[in-house]
Amino acid sequence: SSKWGADDLLAAARCEPDAILLPKVDTPRDVLEAGDVLDDNFAPDEVKLWAMIETPKALLNIGPIAELGRDPASRLVCFVAGTNDLVKETGVLATPDRRYLTPWLMQMVLAARAGGLDLLDGVFNEFRDLDGFARECTEAAAMGFDGKSLIHPAQIDAANRAFAPSAEAVAEARLVKAAFALAENAGKGVIALNGKMVERLHLARAEKLLAKAAAIGA
Repeated sequence: SSKWGADDLLAAARCEPDAILLPKVDTPRDVLEAGDVLDDNFAPDEVKLWAMIETPKALLNIGPIAELGRDPASRLVCFVAGTNDLVKETGVLATPDRRYLTPWLMQMVLAARAGGLDLLDGVFNEFRDLDGFARECTEAAAMGFDGKSLIHPAQIDAANRAFAPSAEAVAEARLVKAAFALAENAGKGVIALNGKMVERLHLARAEKLLAKAAAIGA
């Protein structure tokens, strides 16, 4: 929103990153305007946008913001929880169990899933407390987050362990993908696999899980 915003955005886009993280996203317009800058300057379609959800206004508008994820032209593919700024702007007490942040974090999960977006949890400030970081990663994974923002290389391994699909989940996803690839299942919305009903929506979930496992190296 500063006078340098467009120039900064284009400077980042020229590096052709996978995505650019937009801070202080309050409304859908913030995302759309950033996308327009990229489009007007012929940034590659592969450069996506991530939105930092870190203000009260963003939480109040999170549904409409998330809906942009259904439109590929918006470039929006991910939410990132800005927990430090949420604590600052709301005045809630920051506790180790994040009890006062949890309702808002779950609101992000619901909106992200409704909009087909990925979702990253916020940072863990005490970077020397690896046990505490690992606990928060485990909790975030259980809440439905896809990953976590990191501030120190020492946090990488614990984050990958928490968010990587299990070996059992990877094996099951491979079975689902292979089953739907069979000629006799072409075009079917529902199939039987190992005594269970499996819908085509499970195929999309399996493919996403396998892509995540490959990215992490699980």
